[in-house]
Formats: sequence, structure tokens, C-alpha cells
Amino acid sequence: MKKIGLVGGISWVSTMDYYKFINDGVNARLGGLNFAECIIYSLNFGDIHSKGWDNSYDLFLNACESLKNSGVESIVLCANTAHLFADQLQDTIGLPIIHIVEETAKAVNNKGFKKVGLLGTKFTMEMNFYRDKLEKYGLEVLIPEKEETRDYIQRTLKEELGIGFINPETKTNYLSIVKDLVDSGAECIILGCTEIPMLINQDDFNIPVFDTTEIHSQAIVDYIVS
Repeated sequence: MKKIGLVGGISWVSTMDYYKFINDGVNARLGGLNFAECIIYSLNFGDIHSKGWDNSYDLFLNACESLKNSGVESIVLCANTAHLFADQLQDTIGLPIIHIVEETAKAVNNKGFKKVGLLGTKFTMEMNFYRDKLEKYGLEVLIPEKEETRDYIQRTLKEELGIGFINPETKTNYLSIVKDLVDSGAECIILGCTEIPMLINQDDFNIPVFDTTEIHSQAIVDYIVS
């Protein structure tokens, strides 16, 4: 098995999902008492919010360098928005980064969809780093049209889901937001934040939903056992 380094804590609740999915996946493939050999560097999410995502590259670089010095063979960024830095980090540290957007795009392409609705942090929805990767794979990306809606998603991710709080009213609002994306032509929905699946999932919809945490974790398992 290959040894991987996980940059987690963004948020810690979704990092737990990664740890479970990866270990369950390795065990399903190899059986017995085989589980993933991995090291988790858990960042303080408060530091990122204090500095702002745009100014947090040094926090991620330090985490990746620490993991590299521990002997890992690849890096995993356990958050969609963290992939803002993925290409730069990979070039700097010289280790492969298993990329959540590329793996998600491959999964969507495998199902034959072309127009996707994207939910995520304000950064993920609005900045080019995420959309450009999806478009590179031939996907047309739709996001909530109103800025106030994107602000609402950002607020609930930070103040509710990021601390593990599930609010039924927020779920109702997210379902309405997804309906608007479908009405605008989305053929499927990408849950482009690792906390969103805590609130909504495939069981809530008739159209296909792509859980980036699960997709990413499966790609990590494939790498570990390759």
C-alpha cells in the first residue's frame, strides 16, 4: 500500500468522513485487518478564516511540507475550496495531489452529463479555479444566480455545517436552491463542499447527485491499493 498524507481540519467534521471512507474502502478491497496507512495534519480552521482563503497558502504549504517530511507518497486536501492551492502546492512540494475536482469531473463524464449545478463555498462557486477544471472536462457549470443565495450558502457552511450543526430549515432552503438550478437546466448536482452531504444527499433528489467527498475518497483508495 501507498502511504498518504491528509490535510484536514477544513472542517474537522468532514475530515472524519474522509478517514472513515478511506479506511472502509481499503478494507473492502484488501480484507482482513488491512486499513490505510496515513498521516493527518489537521489545520485550525479558525486560522484560515482569520487570514482569509486568499492569504492562507502558507498554512497549507507548511502542512504539506510536514507530511512530505513524514514520508508520505501523495497529498490529499480534504476540502474543495483548499484546491484553490492544489496546483501550486503540487509544483512546490513535488508530490502528487489527488485532485477532488478532476476526480469529480471524471465521475460526471462517466455518467454522460454535460450541464452541472454546483453548490459549494462562495469561493468554490465564484472563483475560476474550480469551474475551469470542470470546464476542462467539457462541463457547463451553473451556480445559484443571486449573490444573496451564494452568501447564504457561505454563511450556513461556516456557522452551521462547519461545526456539525444540522438545521432542518437550512435543508429546506438548500432543496429550494437545487430546484432553481434544475429549473435552469442542470442535469445533475455537484455537492462541491465536503460539509454539504451532511445536510443533503442523493436520497433527497430524483436527479443524480455527485458527493465530492465520496468520489475523492474512492480515488484515494484506488491510489493507495494501486
